[in-house]
Amino acid sequence: MLAPMTWNERKGDIPTEDGRTHVERMRQGDWFKYRAGPELADLQMVTKRGCREASELYWENPLAATELLRGLMLECGTGLDWRPPFFIEYGERVRIGKDVFINRDLVVLGGGLVTIGDNALIGPGARFYTPNHPLDPALRADGWEIGLPITIGDGAWLGGSVVVLPGVTIGAGAIVAAGAVVTKDVPAGATVAGNPARALG
Repeated sequence: MLAPMTWNERKGDIPTEDGRTHVERMRQGDWFKYRAGPELADLQMVTKRGCREASELYWENPLAATELLRGLMLECGTGLDWRPPFFIEYGERVRIGKDVFINRDLVVLGGGLVTIGDNALIGPGARFYTPNHPLDPALRADGWEIGLPITIGDGAWLGGSVVVLPGVTIGAGAIVAAGAVVTKDVPAGATVAGNPARALG
């Protein structure tokens, strides 16, 4: 019986019918197959290793750890204040503004673009889930996925254990109460709570 192939033994990123690779499709916000070839897994591995290294280095040298983390991302403004552990899948799909505070155990999953605005406060245990999958079980089993963007506006405050689902925008200055599951957009300045999150009177 043959051993399973490792990522390095598989073929490169496979072009789709329109000529784009699955990495290109992900970067363009289109449907892609996350198991189509090694490139997506390699992109993830670089970011995951960097997150782990930064999280471990933090306790010895927070400034160096922060610079390492900033270098993993598409953009990251000055004044980032964070607490480990920190986990993102695709560093090139994350943008963070200036003077952002991110408490411990942030998780950002999927290939959707995640933007965190200036002066945002992110509580511990926050989860940002950008992937969406087809409703058709055959397409789902075939590995199709789309990453929908998540945007956190300037000055927004997310409490502990907040979950933000694919395609959601949380407006500037909005407040999301601890434990909320945000399934739809939150207007600027609004306060929401609950599962699913709803505006507080």
